[in-house]
Amino acid sequence: MSITKERIAAKIAEELDIQVEVARSHLEALLNVMKEALAANQDVLISGFGKFVVRQKTPRMGRNPKTGVLIDLGYRRVVTFKLSGILRKIMLAKEEKIIETTNLKEEKENDSS
Repeated sequence: MSITKERIAAKIAEELDIQVEVARSHLEALLNVMKEALAANQDVLISGFGKFVVRQKTPRMGRNPKTGVLIDLGYRRVVTFKLSGILRKIMLAKEEKIIETTNLKEEKENDSS
């Protein structure tokens, strides 16, 4: 399930004890700064979170899946995201907790059988 800008703004408002409209305004300002940087070919690094990296894809031949016609796909820019080490550790810890919980449930089910 994805989290929306509206839910992020509501969470910021709750955490900072401010109005949702103010939080939404600050969130929009942050996103605009990030968009402008990425559009200007600049990477965006947020310590403890990750790095948005602008990459240039080389030209290649593609195929229209519907018609099968070959298409020349020229240079294009894409944005990729690289997790920070801190966020990676948090995600792995949560994943291990989920796996551990699942294993415990399975053990309980097997014991009751």
